[in-house]
Amino acid sequence: MRWIAWNDATPSSLRRLDASVAAAAALVGFGNSWVKPSNGLLTGAPTVTVAVLSGAVGLLLWWRRKRTVMVGWLVVLCHLLLFTPTALAVALYTVGSTYPNRWRLLAWFAVLGCLSDAGALWLGGAWDFRGAAYSLALVVGPLVVGYAVALRRDLAAAAQTELATREREHVLQVEQARVNERSRIARDMHDVVAHRVGHIVLLAAALRVGPGVANPEVADDAEQIRHEGRRALEELRAILGVLTPDRAGRPAPRAPQVDAGDLDDLVRSARRAGLHADLSMEGEPGSLPTLVQQALYRTLQESLTNAAKYAPGANVGIELRCGPDTVDLTVINGPASGPPADELPSGGNGLLGLDERASLRGGELTAGPEGEGFRVDLHLPIAPPDTM
Repeated sequence: MRWIAWNDATPSSLRRLDASVAAAAALVGFGNSWVKPSNGLLTGAPTVTVAVLSGAVGLLLWWRRKRTVMVGWLVVLCHLLLFTPTALAVALYTVGSTYPNRWRLLAWFAVLGCLSDAGALWLGGAWDFRGAAYSLALVVGPLVVGYAVALRRDLAAAAQTELATREREHVLQVEQARVNERSRIARDMHDVVAHRVGHIVLLAAALRVGPGVANPEVADDAEQIRHEGRRALEELRAILGVLTPDRAGRPAPRAPQVDAGDLDDLVRSARRAGLHADLSMEGEPGSLPTLVQQALYRTLQESLTNAAKYAPGANVGIELRCGPDTVDLTVINGPASGPPADELPSGGNGLLGLDERASLRGGELTAGPEGEGFRVDLHLPIAPPDTM
């Protein structure tokens, strides 16, 4: 809206510019009328009176942005009375640059401006062909220049709007591509990984109750495989739910929550896999926040899996220390007592993912060789990083 507070409508730099323009127009109008006799209806009036009034016309330009049309008409009328070409040119330029799409208004200003200038020159005895050309240039020229400036400004604004629109469309396209890629990954995981793990669960269940199982230990191992497979399927479905949200708006299934009490299950599974694992704990891990317990579980799970793969039959020492503010987990495995297992494929991203998980929690994970074995250390603050 144009009829708003001046301080809100015009920045300080623009106000200083308008003040300078108004002051310059006032000085030019005053000096022009003082130095030579004035044209216009006040021809013959005292020079001081005409000069002061001409300067006052220039000061009207201070309000040229806030009251563009009103100031424009006042300057056109005053030009007929006093002959103030500088103020007229500035006022008409402002009209042209402010209302480039109001053709009727611009036409009225052009016609009445030319009549005002022609009348001022005629009353002053300076009207001729040269005077007519001067009137046309003085009136139409500023209007055309103002219109051109407004047109350039509008084109620049339209270009910026188009650029912003294209950027938003690009962002949407990128996001849609990500959604499509996540959907493709989810379909591949469901068609390949989920199918394979489900088949393993079914085979383990058949082995556990099959007529050929006479050894209780074999039955227990089959049950452990079935249990781990079912848990892997549940976690996989939760991940698929994150990758491809339900189109009906239903929440994605949540992965089974793990806690420090499951650490004993991991150690027992490692022993079944041939590792000589020993767990010692200080403090109460069951009272730790859920995210901390999950980080402990995933770190121990990855460490024992790597030990079973690269150092089968090794001795594994596990220490968990729960302090008042921090928790530390150390997993050290010795050298292998047999050849490394090659049944488990490796992607090389396990420890990297654990390091990212620890960093997001404000902790630190270090892993590397120690002697003939391998050592993993996890240090986590109990409180989230933003509350410490």
